[in-house]
Amino acid sequence: MRAIVLLCLLGAALALDSRYTWEGPGGTADPRDRDTNTENVCLTDKMSCGCCLMQQQMHRMEMFFNMSLNELMNSLDKTQNVLNNVRASRSAFSVALTDKRWCLGPFRDETDVVFKHVFINLGDNYNKDTGVFTVPRSGVYSLALTIYSDSGSPGNSLDACASIMVNNKLVVGPRDRNQQDQEDSATTVVALQLQAGDRVHVILPTGCFLCDSNSHFNTFTGFLLYSTD
Repeated sequence: MRAIVLLCLLGAALALDSRYTWEGPGGTADPRDRDTNTENVCLTDKMSCGCCLMQQQMHRMEMFFNMSLNELMNSLDKTQNVLNNVRASRSAFSVALTDKRWCLGPFRDETDVVFKHVFINLGDNYNKDTGVFTVPRSGVYSLALTIYSDSGSPGNSLDACASIMVNNKLVVGPRDRNQQDQEDSATTVVALQLQAGDRVHVILPTGCFLCDSNSHFNTFTGFLLYSTD
């Protein structure tokens, strides 16, 4: 029964958004404002012993509820800060080359690959107009690149290749060059320590070409594993 009463009083204290006091809604929790004459009666009149014990118990409960309310509010603030930090940490993208049957390349010079079809772009850090992913915060990221190409017929040269670049520096690049396969694919996955502001994109090396369709054979994916800032 005591637990039920305590929970009810705590709910009332939270609803009023003020310090709980046994003096009523307009009362005060400051012991200096109490009527000492009334309290002295409890000390001098043996018939009032029960009243004295009740007042002491009520005072202890008043202090307990005020302390508990402050602790709950502090815990709520900490939880809200953690939640905001988690929301700010969310960063993920997954994109495909195109939605139609189309081949990119080959070119005489290295060319940026712009993945136009967006599956997800959590945080809006991937720019589908430039093909660049800008790192929103420092941390460890997972990056994956899958490429596919079709030479058109057996015996033709197949040059399926691409490279992941970070700040215009080569990190890794899957490739498949031969004359035995009409079509083939390659995939690479890497975990990297990146800094806020780093620019990640994919390039098509000289002589390579990629082919795609609405089946989305060519994909580029990245997401934050954990932050380090």
